[in-house]
Amino acid sequence: MPVKENEDLVNGLIRFAEVLVIDENGQSLGVKSRREALKIAEEANLDLLCVAPMAKPPVCKILDYGKYRFEQQKKAKEIKKNQKIIETKEVRFTPQTDMHDLEVKAKATIKWLQDDCKVKVTVRFRGRQMSHIEVGEETMRKFLELISEYCIVEKAPQMEGRQLFAILSSKKKS
Repeated sequence: MPVKENEDLVNGLIRFAEVLVIDENGQSLGVKSRREALKIAEEANLDLLCVAPMAKPPVCKILDYGKYRFEQQKKAKEIKKNQKIIETKEVRFTPQTDMHDLEVKAKATIKWLQDDCKVKVTVRFRGRQMSHIEVGEETMRKFLELISEYCIVEKAPQMEGRQLFAILSSKKKS
């Protein structure tokens, strides 16, 4: 039966001829054959878990596998719970966007920044607008001035294809 990558090598799934055995107290019992190691684990009413399959010889530990799995799942949940997912929002406009429209978009952007989201600001160029990139850069500069007290420019405005974009993050609360 093939072993999946995230599946542990336990008891009968261990296929190494010889393994270094560590008992439940952390004491090394030395290199033993697979059969001997399984017998020692069985006598202790515990499981044999391969903790380092790539080592020479592979290292196996005698432990309560159910309890081990429970602890691993608990740790994984704790790590996932403490993770902070940062959402990225995007605001787009063109080089000719009017000042009032920029102010409206700035209000939405400020709200996102206060909610600890990252914001990608994009100025899209179409057709002949590409020959006057400085107009788009000026629009971007005006927009960034409107929201400058709420954000840090994480990535300065730069061109990528037909778009000028910048990435912003909120200022840390002091």
